[in-house]
Formats: sequence, structure tokens, C-alpha cells
Amino acid sequence: MLKEFAWMVGGQQGEGIESSGDILATVLARQGYHVFGYRVFSSRIKGGHTSYRVRASTRPVRTPNEDVHLLVAFDQETIDIEGPQVVPGGVIAADSHFKPQLPPGLSATLLDIPLTDLAKDSGNPLARNVVAMGATAYVLSLRLEPFHDLIRDRWGRKGEEVVAQNLRALESGYRFAEDNLKGLRFEVEPGDGKSRPALLGNYLMSIGALAAGCRVMAAYPITPASDVMEYLVRKLPQYGGVVLQMEDEIAAIATVVGAGFAGARAMTATAGPGFSLMQETLGLAAAAEIPVVIVDVQRAGPSTGMPTKVEQSDLMQMIYGTHGESPRIVLSPYTMEDAFYIMFDAFNLAEEYQCPVIIASDLMLGVSLQTVEEDALDLSRVEWRRGQVVTEEDLAGVQAGYFQRYAVTASGISPRSLPGMPKGQYLATGVEHAPTGKVTENPQNRVAQMDKRARKLSSLKGNGTRYYGDDDPELLLVSFGSTFGAVEEAREALQAEGKKVGHLVLRRLWPLPVDELQPHLEKAQKVLVVELNSTGQLRQLIQMHMGYHEKLHSALKYSGLPFYPREILVRAEEVMG
Repeated sequence: MLKEFAWMVGGQQGEGIESSGDILATVLARQGYHVFGYRVFSSRIKGGHTSYRVRASTRPVRTPNEDVHLLVAFDQETIDIEGPQVVPGGVIAADSHFKPQLPPGLSATLLDIPLTDLAKDSGNPLARNVVAMGATAYVLSLRLEPFHDLIRDRWGRKGEEVVAQNLRALESGYRFAEDNLKGLRFEVEPGDGKSRPALLGNYLMSIGALAAGCRVMAAYPITPASDVMEYLVRKLPQYGGVVLQMEDEIAAIATVVGAGFAGARAMTATAGPGFSLMQETLGLAAAAEIPVVIVDVQRAGPSTGMPTKVEQSDLMQMIYGTHGESPRIVLSPYTMEDAFYIMFDAFNLAEEYQCPVIIASDLMLGVSLQTVEEDALDLSRVEWRRGQVVTEEDLAGVQAGYFQRYAVTASGISPRSLPGMPKGQYLATGVEHAPTGKVTENPQNRVAQMDKRARKLSSLKGNGTRYYGDDDPELLLVSFGSTFGAVEEAREALQAEGKKVGHLVLRRLWPLPVDELQPHLEKAQKVLVVELNSTGQLRQLIQMHMGYHEKLHSALKYSGLPFYPREILVRAEEVMG
């Protein structure tokens, strides 16, 4: 009786791979399983190998793993590439149309199914992925009724005949597997029956932004961030907001800066190449002290790189990008739920500290499908904080034109008015300015304003990390972003072996939460920093600001694929000796 299983489908881009994964993940989520769906796809509309992996469990799962119990193959390339991941005794269900063959050494059972022919017989030649869903239901001992319900939900608007065709396709796949597998199937422990929503991380960030009061979103489509704009373009107008698709990323960030100056909570979402284009205007937001929020859903670079593959290699760009020296805050969600809550932090901090806030997301967190508990998104836990916005009463005694928008204060944060307030600020500039905003290159003023802007983040403390595991660890695992799930499973496996292990997650990457990191780094005998890049950017950042060179080790992956728990476990055991 399996408490957990993994299913994968593979074929060419454009063959219904994604819809197959979405169908299975949704059905499983409705039956009370915890689900994690991850797709590896090509950066083209049609053609090129792509796959979708669904991991389902009776306990929460936050990452894919390497083992596959059932592989559905639409071509031989899928068997050749993904077949080695099938567990001994697993099943490969392949379309007989391409005359499938098992490579030497695979101990899986090959189920040769005429997916294409059965789809044609159902009346819809394109429904071979639905035929495969029927075979999947049999092999994994799943009831067909939930698949019936989903087919009616998904295709009902296209008419009864389309629904009937897909139902016939589903039934034909189930019956063929039942007749030809001769009882070989996995017995899977039932889910708890509690239906859970299965959402993308990009959607959860979008919902968080909406709930946090974002009312302007300007962006240019780019993989893997486009889901944010596509979600908000449907939802934001319902709440009095607007989404603008701009001609490029430069126009997008300029629009967001303008909206932020006007007093709206505004954001953009992009990936590495688009974020690079935003650098100059990011400096304008910092110099003019305008709150903006930028989501960077990181992907593999440099240049175009691998647009549909995961990486965490924009870290240094997010912290140090743009010309000159300017304050910004960099946050990183590490779970689907945190992708929702971190948007409140982002908009609050942007207005409190009057600077850009950058969200360091990544492709795996952004476009993976994961179940979330319905009560996990609790609005009673959050609040709106707008910072030092003055009132018209505060401005009543100010001489017109002399409001000190950039007053030099001990905290580094100056009072902020909104355009339209009598006697407040109406114009802002990226040229160096005096406290009233008047342009000046006076050396003493320049130093005062630079010091003021640098000083403002010194009061940002707390809520920068999360800690899991033993208090006095032999090995401390450090991570950020989507690697959280894989690192946690590795930690639990090491603890099951009797080792003392801790896991420190950085939720704020900049300013680096030194005060929170220090006690954990001090206690640990060795530290392993896990990140999806080739140079160990987070490890370098910690070494630059804190030292600990002799303790720090790296677990790096930059193939475009996510970390699997076993890989971290092996590296951790190497470091521990």
C-alpha cells in the first residue's frame, strides 16, 4: 500500500502534456491528496521534449523527487530520457503508434496501449491524453468518477458531444489497461477526502498582491513570470485596479515608478533578462525614494539562456544591480503559502522604507502546481502599513514650495506627501536634490542625502529567516526560495540516521539578516549552502559580510533541473564526512 506515488507524462511540446498533468493533479487534489506538479518544458510553442511530473502523497509534499511509478510516454524519446527514473516494478504506458521499446536494463513493465487509435475511436483524435488518464486511473487504483466530474467541468461549455467523446476516451483507456495488465496495479492509500485547491506559485503571489492593495500592474510578457500578469489582468479590474501590458520592460518599470509616486501600490513581474532592462529606472525609484515592487521569477541565464528552466542566479543582480549605490530590499518566498504572505511584506516595506522591494522567486516556485490548505491564507494575520505619509493637516503650516520631502532624518526616512496635496511635493527627480527636492550638486548636501538613503534600512530587523531542526547541529543547511522542500526532506532523512541537522531558510536576502544568521552559524560545526547557481552566490554573500570561510560549503546545481532530496542528502553526507 503506497502512501505516496509519482506519475509522469512525456512527449513533444504541444501534445497535451501540460493539460494531462493538470487533469491528474486536480483530480488527486479533489480526492484529498497532497500534490506537487512540476513540468519540464521547451522554450517553443510546438516540438521539443517536455514532461510533467505529479507527486501525490497522504502527507504534504513541496518538491518533486526522482522516483516514478507510472510513466506515460507519447514517444520513444520519453522512454529513453525518463525511463531510468521508473522504479523497479513500475509501469511505462506507451502509445503503440510509435512501436515502443524498453532500453536495456529497465525493469519496468511496458504497457503497449493504442492511445492514438483509441482516441480516434472515441470520436476525438486529439484525446489520447484522456485515454492515458483512463489507463492511469487503473494502474494507480483511482476511481473514475472524479475524472468524469473534471471532464464535465472542463469541457462542458463546448457541448455534450465533446464531453461524451472525452468520457469515451477515458473509459477506453481504463478498460484496455484492465484487460491487458492482468491485475498489475499499485494499491494506493486513499486521500483524506478533503478537497484542496492546487495553485501555481505565480497565482499565489498575484492573490497576495491583490489582497495587499496593489492596484496598478505594468509588465511585458516573459517566461516564467507571465502568469502573474495573466492572473491579475482578469482579477485586478474587479477591484478598481488596472493591468497594463507595456511595449517592453523599461516602459513597465517606468509606469510602476510613476504609479508609486502618485500614491498607488504598484508592481511589475519579470524574469532575469527583463530585470536587467529595468536597472536604470530602478535607480530612479531609489533616488526619488518611490515605493515599487518587482517580482523576478528567476530562470537559467545568461542571455536568453534556458527560458523554461529553473535557476537562482539573479541574486547579485537583485542586490547590487543599477549604477551607483542605492538602497533596496530583496525578499524570497520559500513555500507556496509564503508566496502569498510575502506580498504584504513587500508592499508594506516598500512604502515604509520608500524604496524598491524585489521578490526573488524562481521558475520552480512560480510555475509548479501545489495543493494549499484553504485556511492557510489568513487575512487576519496581515495588515497594511503605508509608512510616513503626511496629511493635509500636517502640510497646513508649510510655506508653499518648501515641503521638505527629502528631509535629513535620524532614521533616514523622510515624510512623504502624495501629488495633489496642497503645499506637498508635485515633482520628483533622479538628479541629486536638496531636502525640498530642488536640484543641487552641493558636496555637503550630496553626502547628507547619500548617507540618509543608506541609513534608512538600518532599522529593518527581524522576520528575515525561518529555522527548522536541531538546536545544536552538526550540519546547518542554508537555503532560499524553492529548494526548501528538497532541503527539508534531506534534513529529515539525515535526522532519521541519527544525525543532528538544522535548516535555516533566508526569507530576506537583503539587507542580509546578519543578526539572525549569526547565532546559527556560530553553533553549527559545518554549514552547507544549497542554491541553484554555479558560483555559490548566497555563500559568497555570507562570506563577504560575515566570514565563516572555513565552515561554509556549497551544494550547487545549474543544469536547469531542480534539486532532488537525494542529491542534497549525498552532498550533506560528503560534507559531514
